Amino acid sequence: MNKLYIGNLSPAVTAEELRQLFGDRKLPLTGQVLLKSGYAFVDYPDQNWAIRAIETLSGKAELHGKVMEVDYSVPKKLRSRKIQIRNIPPHLQWEVLDGLLAQHGTVENVEQVNTESETAVVNVTYATKGEAKVAIEKLSDHQFENYSFKISYIPDDEVSSPQPPQRSRRGGHSSREQGPSPGGSSQPKQLDFPLRILVPTQFVGAIIGKEGLTIKNLTKQTQSKVDIHRKENAGAAEKPITIHATSEGCSEACRMILDIMQKEAEETKSAEEIPLKILAHNSLVGRLIGKEGRNLKKIEQDTGTKITISPLQDLTIYNPERTITVKGTIEACSSAEVEIMNKLREAYENDVVAVNQQANLIPGLNLNALGIFSTGLSMLPSGAGARRPAVTAPYNPFALPEQEVVNLFIPMQAVGAIIGKKGQHIKQLARFAGASIKIAPAESPDASERMVIITGPPEAQFKAQGRIFGKLKEENFFNPKEEVKLEAHIKVPSSAAGRVIGKGGKTVNELQNLTSAEVIVPRDQTPDENEEVVVKIIGHFFASQTAQRKIREIVQQVKQQEQKHPQGALASQRSK
Repeated sequence: MNKLYIGNLSPAVTAEELRQLFGDRKLPLTGQVLLKSGYAFVDYPDQNWAIRAIETLSGKAELHGKVMEVDYSVPKKLRSRKIQIRNIPPHLQWEVLDGLLAQHGTVENVEQVNTESETAVVNVTYATKGEAKVAIEKLSDHQFENYSFKISYIPDDEVSSPQPPQRSRRGGHSSREQGPSPGGSSQPKQLDFPLRILVPTQFVGAIIGKEGLTIKNLTKQTQSKVDIHRKENAGAAEKPITIHATSEGCSEACRMILDIMQKEAEETKSAEEIPLKILAHNSLVGRLIGKEGRNLKKIEQDTGTKITISPLQDLTIYNPERTITVKGTIEACSSAEVEIMNKLREAYENDVVAVNQQANLIPGLNLNALGIFSTGLSMLPSGAGARRPAVTAPYNPFALPEQEVVNLFIPMQAVGAIIGKKGQHIKQLARFAGASIKIAPAESPDASERMVIITGPPEAQFKAQGRIFGKLKEENFFNPKEEVKLEAHIKVPSSAAGRVIGKGGKTVNELQNLTSAEVIVPRDQTPDENEEVVVKIIGHFFASQTAQRKIREIVQQVKQQEQKHPQGALASQRSK
């Protein structure tokens, strides 16, 4: 439940009057109203209703001549690292918001809350309680254009309901949150990847049907859950529909909706052709398009449709999705939907695997809603794998996170976008990631690339590199129909280079197959003054990250062996 505090009430106010007021504002209270002298508490079943009540009533509603205050009820002892920011301009770019948040501390997590309000809402987790407190003090009523931020503490699950120590599950029932035990026989939960489509507002009534009969029939036939977001984007010409089902169920439901709209259009003579419009998260669209647009062209040829995708410029903090418009007959559009969703689902599942690999490779890294892509949104819905506790190393109070150096090469023309006006963007990026980020001078007047030197621990590398990849995509420095692939250089001890390559190139080949990145260890290198050589990694973001972590794992193994057998390591070096 989301408990709300209602303050500044007249002592004469009754519980019934509060119920009446909330009901009049279409915020019905179903639970108990706990009324005290001058204040009260109410519960809402979910966060969206709570946000709606706060935005509708706080500072706006009056009872007995007093304007009430409405906010989350979070006792002082439970005020922790989590805050909620409301009334954010929907067109605000994520990098600007991130920069603002990073001024007051280390941001561990930013998660957007899907609401029906016209402004955006985010939940922010800072590294410490002190940082969250400073952020609330500094950002409350912060003015951005004509918008004034509204900020509250929100309950922190880790504080309000600490997890009991895990016990052996011998003979016990496992909770739904726990995945199958290693080597166990329980079936992993299938990932929910819904189909989201846009439909003209004029057809929403026909899709629902009289007394909801049409939509009930549709969901029953397709064994699906269909959410029609009627209140979203008030006054808009189109409304989103989300379909939760198996891939076959989604396709069947989509086909039925297309049929309903076509029939309604013919009866009302309101439209000649109704295209299918699929919504997809920006982070997946590049792989749908394919290299040089090959995937999209093949789908068009195979299905006899014409497919276009909305431009990147349409993306904002409140709109992380691109619109894929498919034109053709209903039969052709339905066939195209199957092919498009197969590609998107495959990309999504690959990202889930990559995220889980990263969570294992960087202990303690919170990948869910890190905000590394151009939209800053969590690429994966909660529960997609990031909740699993990572295996952590034994605690050492004197250990500092290992500083890594990665040289990332970006197109020469993208340097200005990475630096930003008066260096603002690169400073924000460094603060957000917790890394040192410097751009090296051009190697020659006609150089086509510049080297970005990133220094920081593994998590900082992940954040900084991810943001750079996202920025290049967002600013159209790469063809919209291809993924951003960059070259990264990391240095490894010359004694470990052979292990990275492997016997007959076996290890490096396995690395490339595992990560989808191109890994090159030039054989003719002369080690530098630190006895290190360069390994080149070329690939898209997750491929590059996984390759970097795997190579550093190999280096760590070599170092551990050298510490155990220093004489043997020296002898093997001399023999080379």
